[in-house]
Amino acid sequence: MEIDIRELETYQELAHDGAQSAASSLSQLTGISTRVQVTDVSLMSSSDLEYEFIGDEFAGVNIDLRGEIDGEVVLAFDEQGRSAITDTLVPADDPEKKKSSIKEVGNIMTSGFVDGWANYLGAKIKSSPPTYIQGTGTDILPTSATTEDDRHLFVFRSRVAASKDSVNEPIDFRILLVPDSKSLERSLEPQTDKIVSLEKLEVFNDMTKEGAEKAATNITSMTGIETTVNISRLSLVPIEDIPTEVGNKRFVGTVMEFNGKFSGYLVILFDQPSGRAVVDSLVPMETDENWGDIEQGALKELGNIMTSGFIDGWANVLNAEIKHSPPKFVADTGSGVLTPITAQIAQSDDHAFLLDSSIQTNSDRVFTCQMLALPRRDELEQALDDLLVENSGNTRVDPDELF
Repeated sequence: MEIDIRELETYQELAHDGAQSAASSLSQLTGISTRVQVTDVSLMSSSDLEYEFIGDEFAGVNIDLRGEIDGEVVLAFDEQGRSAITDTLVPADDPEKKKSSIKEVGNIMTSGFVDGWANYLGAKIKSSPPTYIQGTGTDILPTSATTEDDRHLFVFRSRVAASKDSVNEPIDFRILLVPDSKSLERSLEPQTDKIVSLEKLEVFNDMTKEGAEKAATNITSMTGIETTVNISRLSLVPIEDIPTEVGNKRFVGTVMEFNGKFSGYLVILFDQPSGRAVVDSLVPMETDENWGDIEQGALKELGNIMTSGFIDGWANVLNAEIKHSPPKFVADTGSGVLTPITAQIAQSDDHAFLLDSSIQTNSDRVFTCQMLALPRRDELEQALDDLLVENSGNTRVDPDELF
């Protein structure tokens, strides 16, 4: 399957406009103010997609689409969103009426989301009656995304923040569109010369996950903290949305620039407790609570080794040298770290490929780490064009070379 990147950008923009329409419908129905935070199109495995709804309980609707675009749409509200909607529309304590109100709101919002696609394609897209869904993880996912073969999926993901005067907690809801691969292939039939093979995108996504797994192994080797990779995905996202994608939570970590077959930036971010846990494991002495030279040096050493394991897999598969700069320590909000980086990349393009991997512990110890790679898009597209799929197994890196 050949993917027209420019058409994929157009579809991302349609998904964003659809999310705006859905958010506006919610505001008109309930008085809840809304803001679309980010919309991207991600290539990810079905098992990685499960983490979209891990943890908190969500409720919403699942709707089948048939026509020029076949697939499933899921619209899901967190607990605060569900309560805000049902308390507004159904003052009485009637569970069945509250469930019906979620279905009604979800149906109206999804119609607004889908209409833009139908107008662009000049074709009808029929929607099934909404099915009420509630739960976490796979309870919320589209059924087409819970296959046993853990295949790659293109997923259009929108996250919307909302608020209501009577609700203290922020409201969060998500819209996922998982199109059928055959209908997506029809729609993305090449129109320009900016073509990328889906098979090569899948290879590169797998390379990124293997690189993240090597990085997780290096964390364990250096700190003794058992880790695993929970999420790894390749997303096409507007550059201006990337800082919002990471959010305003405070992090410590490292930023490195890489150059070679293609160039870009690699950002490694630990939340504050995780950063402290790493330093305590790496530094055999009492340290203060500030991020002084000793603490920064420990994180930079770990970031350097994690980066080597992550990038060397790319170099092996592409049969090319990729070097990275010494790590720079950062301590800021996620958006604060990413804004100057995206400003550099935005000088040449308005969309970027974002490689996003999440590493967490296998135990009860608090630990999260996010690895974000932002390659320059035109250089990555050329590298993918040159990639030989038969080299895809050549990602092994000798651990002794990393230390």
